[in-house]
Amino acid sequence: MKRTFLSLIISFTACGVFAAPSTINIDKEVKSVENKVIEWRRDIHKHPELSNRETRTAAIIAKHLKSLGMQVETDIAHTGVVGFLKGAKPGPTVMLRADMDALPVTEKADVPFKSTIVTKYMGEDVGVMHACGHDTHVAMLMGTAEVLAAVKNELHGNIMFVFQPAEEGAPEGEEGGAELMLKQGIFNKYKPEVAFGLHVMSSLNSGQIGYRSGPIMASADTFDITVNGKQTHGSAPWNGVDPISAAAQIVTGVNHIVSRQIDITKEPAIVSFGKISGGVRDNIIPDKVEMIGTIRNFDMDNRDQIFDKIKTTATHIAMASGAKADVKINKGYPVTINNPALTTQMLPTLQKVAGKDNILEVPKLTASEDFSFYAQEIPGLFIFLGGTPVGQDASEAPYNHSPYFYVDESSFKVGTKALSQLAIDYLAIKNN
Repeated sequence: MKRTFLSLIISFTACGVFAAPSTINIDKEVKSVENKVIEWRRDIHKHPELSNRETRTAAIIAKHLKSLGMQVETDIAHTGVVGFLKGAKPGPTVMLRADMDALPVTEKADVPFKSTIVTKYMGEDVGVMHACGHDTHVAMLMGTAEVLAAVKNELHGNIMFVFQPAEEGAPEGEEGGAELMLKQGIFNKYKPEVAFGLHVMSSLNSGQIGYRSGPIMASADTFDITVNGKQTHGSAPWNGVDPISAAAQIVTGVNHIVSRQIDITKEPAIVSFGKISGGVRDNIIPDKVEMIGTIRNFDMDNRDQIFDKIKTTATHIAMASGAKADVKINKGYPVTINNPALTTQMLPTLQKVAGKDNILEVPKLTASEDFSFYAQEIPGLFIFLGGTPVGQDASEAPYNHSPYFYVDESSFKVGTKALSQLAIDYLAIKNN
């Protein structure tokens, strides 16, 4: 009921009933931190850390937030940091979030602050790189913290800065990320009313901001199907139960779920098999076949239906062949949904920051984001920040997770101002 009431309040403000523009000018503050943001980014980029191992990054963040006079909490969800800036005037709390972790990718981008870090990952030596731009997210939010601290006497409310580990997923056997931060009570303690976040994207040029109301990024789940049969000689299949034949039928049946059993006029969905393994030689029908795959989707009800139908389809097809299918669904990140009313409410802010011509409504993205966990609890708005230099074809730029991924530093001032202005304007609107 609380979330429904809040959504109604936001709807009224989006229509202009309570809305009023902020009179706080932060251009001077944004300009003063621009070089610092670049320096922080280069340092963090040169010293990347994998999920749940972001200790150096977290220490830099905590030191900076403390220097601004904030209440700072560390070691949340392993390495997470939360800074709390109390405005001089009463009002709600706005959450701003950045993720901190890097990826097991060997950097090939030709930059002077290139990562040369090598570490162990799943038992192997791997390079480590900020191939998804989380270094830029951290640096921009650190800059935003300094901007907002400079104007805290004018704020009608508070800002909660969340620096989150393990967005790329916790190591096997560990918990992490947004889900663990929530589990450890950050929302219960700080009680934010809305959440804002951004992600750099090479598919947009510097200065551009991408947004979308409603579902913007897909849920990401996996499935494991083990088909158990009875091993026999390949020349006499009737003496056993063939799990390979059953598995082949299961692949066909599962691929029909989206095309024939889910209402895709509501939202699109994807089910893909990524690996099938079974057998050792040509004339032995094995006793077992293992299959794994991914599920991507933009509707939470469809998501549950797909889970149920994969289990039903696999078990019944296997049963018809005399085999047995064990199905395990591994829930990952939910659909990232931008609250429609909040998106409408804050669109003028984005236009003010980047200019109307640079605000683009982007298509849904089948990648996923664990910002989605925050947006399940409170209204959220997640935007994309262009990172490919102006004049270059963004459609040809190396995409996120590429070893050649690169983010243009001129985009940082836009990202810093966007995060700062979203918080300022939301609090101003709520005060009217």
